This record gives sequence, structure tokens and C-alpha cells, in this order.
Amino acid sequence: MKQMNGRHVVTGMMVAAAMLLGAGSTAQAQSAAATDSPWSVEFGIGWDNSISGNINSGGIGSINNQAVVITKNTYEDVYGTGLHLRFGGGYMVSEVLEVRATFTFQSLDADLTSMGDIGVSRLYGQYTDYQTFGLDVGVRRYGDVSPKVRTYGEGTIGLGFVDKTDVTLVAPGANLSGKANDFYDQTAAFTLGGNVGILVQSDNPIGFFGQMGLRWVSGMAEIDDLAGTGLETINDKSARWTFPFIAGVRLRF
Repeated sequence: MKQMNGRHVVTGMMVAAAMLLGAGSTAQAQSAAATDSPWSVEFGIGWDNSISGNINSGGIGSINNQAVVITKNTYEDVYGTGLHLRFGGGYMVSEVLEVRATFTFQSLDADLTSMGDIGVSRLYGQYTDYQTFGLDVGVRRYGDVSPKVRTYGEGTIGLGFVDKTDVTLVAPGANLSGKANDFYDQTAAFTLGGNVGILVQSDNPIGFFGQMGLRWVSGMAEIDDLAGTGLETINDKSARWTFPFIAGVRLRF
């Protein structure tokens, strides 16, 4: 998957959010029904697409008394597209505004990655999987398209708890095999997000939704396992932007 231009994505999301929020003035029959059943729960599943952020930056140093050149790897290079799960609930405080709390789980499997060169050999790295569990809170604003179809825009803020991340380095031509490095410690990261979506309500309390958005996760806690190698700074730019697509089920009660 080619890396997306973050500025274009942000601009598109801002325009879409403005259009959806402007539709809130049309809320009529369905808005009243929503406040009759102010509580709701949602479950969603989808894909977590990385659009920026480096799992490791570039650097020059030495390992085992051999010169090393590390090349930059983004989250997309190492992890590609991973699983995104959401479970949460909300309460309608007015006909068009809802306050929400959502638990988010993300899981991305790591591929064997080219890390650069050591001596006359290529250097490869195998990262452990990236997993995070977080809690986001925020506000959602609805607008009606028809009696059973609503659009919405929302903003969130929260914390994400990221698992410890290690990398195993291998260089066949330099006789380096299975050197394990503690790269990032377990981290409580700060998160910001925004989403736009559409909700289709059936005749009963069950509805179906689809949404897309932007989510920022602050950098992970660095471990200085590479101290003295000249490569100490390759893990200091790990904040990331993602572009999640989610579909799921909503229940009012």
C-alpha cells in the first residue's frame, strides 16, 4: 500500500466534517426519537491504516565493532494495515449532540524488515507485533439525511496503552544472528481523533454504521538499549497518524 499524503487526508476530513456538522440543523423526527432512547452502545471492526510515523528513524553507528547504517522505516513499512476494534457507548444530551466513551483495540503484525547495512552485509530486523488498548472520550454531532439515515461528525481525546516493542537484528554476512534489542517500553500514549460517519437505523433499536477518521497516537517510551552505538536516536520519533475505517452495529436503549 502506498503511503497517503497526510495533508490531503486532513483537508478532506475537515471539509467532510464541516458538511456533516452543517446538516445538524435539519434534525427533526429521528432526533426526537433518539432522545426518547438516550443511551446507546456500539461495536465496530475495521482496518487501521498508517499514514505517518516512524517505527525507527535513520542513523549511523556501530554494532559488534562493525559500521552500521540504519535506514528509516515507517509503521506502514513494518506493519502495513492492521485490525481495529471499537466498543463503547453514548448518551444523547440534546437532539443532535451525544457524549461518548469508547474502548479501542489495535493490532498490527510485523513483517521482516530491511534495516540497512552492517559491514558488508545487509541488516534485517524482526519487530514484535504492535498492539494498543485505549479509552477515548468525546462528543458526536448528528444531522438527518432521512428519517432513518443520519450522518455524524465527532472529536475524541484519550489514552492508549501500547505494548512493549522489541526488535531482533540479523545480518547473515556479518555473523550477526538474533541480537535482540529492547526498543520501546510499555507506554501510556496520548491520543486525539476525529471521525465522520453514517448511521442507518432499522425499525427496532438496532442500527448499522460506517465511519472513517484520523487518529493520532503520541510517541512510545524509548529504551536506551543501543547506548554507545551511535544509534540512540533512531527510536525517538515514534508518534503516528492512522486513518481507520470502521463498520459496526449500534443498539439504543
